[in-house]
Amino acid sequence: MAEAARKLDTIDVRPAFTRAEVEALNARFAGVETLPMLRALFADNILGETAVVSSFGTESAVLLDLISRVAPETPVVFVDTLKMFPETLAYRDALLDRLGMHNRRTITPDPEVIAAKDATGLRWSYDPDGCCAIRKVEPIARAKQGLDSWFSGRKAFQSQTRANLPRFELEDGRLKVNPLGDWTKDDLDAYFAERDLPRHPLEAEGYLSIGCSPCTSRVMPGEDPRAGRWRGWDKVECGIHTPVDGPSEDDPIF
Repeated sequence: MAEAARKLDTIDVRPAFTRAEVEALNARFAGVETLPMLRALFADNILGETAVVSSFGTESAVLLDLISRVAPETPVVFVDTLKMFPETLAYRDALLDRLGMHNRRTITPDPEVIAAKDATGLRWSYDPDGCCAIRKVEPIARAKQGLDSWFSGRKAFQSQTRANLPRFELEDGRLKVNPLGDWTKDDLDAYFAERDLPRHPLEAEGYLSIGCSPCTSRVMPGEDPRAGRWRGWDKVECGIHTPVDGPSEDDPIF
């Protein structure tokens, strides 16, 4: 990292990435296929302390498989909101076992916060944003402490809020990597077939985008793949990707 030699802050010892470095990475890897890009990122020690954050949803196996082919020791972070489908938890374990990724970190909500703000466990039913804040956003922020970079599985085609998604973003001094940003649904399906990757068991039942069980429903034919998330609410994202350094035209409400 170009800024590695900078005098480190006495409070946060992470050598922060700069916007110029992020722009340079986007330029360097423009048009480069995903697997060679990942190999170069790890081989050139660009990432520093890194991890892949996975929801273990319907498309998660692709990114995890790609990273396992390059650096299987990469930590895999999973936020267990304590509202997950049992099928998701089983899929997580089976998939990581298959890929040989044994550095696993499961993060859960702060029990004291849950007791104070969601003692009934029903906050999702009347305040989904508040529920996500205490069950997803805060735990993932805690998990990213000490990381220089992290991998996200977002794809531009998934929704309008993810259009024009760059491969590299800046988030609170961290490098945020979106290796699948320019992949299409056909690309993902082809990779699943080529690598014979297991599908999430709920996908066959019509769950095309899977989050917490109370806020996830089946997607009807012709609907957007994320239509089953927070159905009935004016909400399209959980909030873990909101840029700390300010809003971005590429990520206005994510």
